[in-house]
Amino acid sequence: MTAASRQAMYKFRLFVAADTLNSAQAASNLHALCKAHLAGRHEIEVVDVFKDPKRALAEGVRMTPTLLKLSPGPVRRIVGTLADVARVMQTLGLDAEAA
Repeated sequence: MTAASRQAMYKFRLFVAADTLNSAQAASNLHALCKAHLAGRHEIEVVDVFKDPKRALAEGVRMTPTLLKLSPGPVRRIVGTLADVARVMQTLGLDAEAA
């Protein structure tokens, strides 16, 4: 692992549907994943699709919860509660970089 990848700042945008169970689970799972694997190197923006539906549509979000990894690139997305940490990390390209 290079010094640059250790210092990379990860930016996430989580689209949720108010305080529904799946959305709350996704937020909790994302915070736990970041605490365990990206401590001090992450930013999480939560967007409620009920409060900002145009933004969700502009981002191509059709289901919630949907997580976007915005940086470092490439942009990746995953839908669901984010309960399977290994799958989430692999899908978002974090498995090799952040482990």
